[in-house]
Amino acid sequence: MITSNLNNLELTEFTGKLDRSQHCRAAFPVNGAVGTKDSATVYFEIEPGEHLGRHTDSAEELLLVLDGKAEAIVGNESGIISKGEIAVVPKMIPHDVKNTGSTKLRMLGFFGGANHIIATFDDKWMPVDSNVVDTLQMVQ
Repeated sequence: MITSNLNNLELTEFTGKLDRSQHCRAAFPVNGAVGTKDSATVYFEIEPGEHLGRHTDSAEELLLVLDGKAEAIVGNESGIISKGEIAVVPKMIPHDVKNTGSTKLRMLGFFGGANHIIATFDDKWMPVDSNVVDTLQMVQ
């Protein structure tokens, strides 16, 4: 059995190279590197006023708000989601998440049908100086 405790993850801190409001702490607790065959997850935290960064993912994603309030921007649509709500992000559609609340935003993204996810961002992330995030390179 594969398990993960979201309360004990080692999070990596990322900041946009050009846009300092693009900032999060993240981990991929469940993915092919730990033995899944057809799914993966990403856990991330965003502080008030900051955002994840516009990007595409190589698989469809379900975004679940664990705590806080967010504006989910998916393609040309946007909407506010809060604790307990889910937004669906189709494969390869540009999307972003902004913390519109006054507390830390905690989210869990579920990727179905793939255990290896490639996310390609518009802006490069620091400290890695790359706009590509590969789940197989970010094991908890």
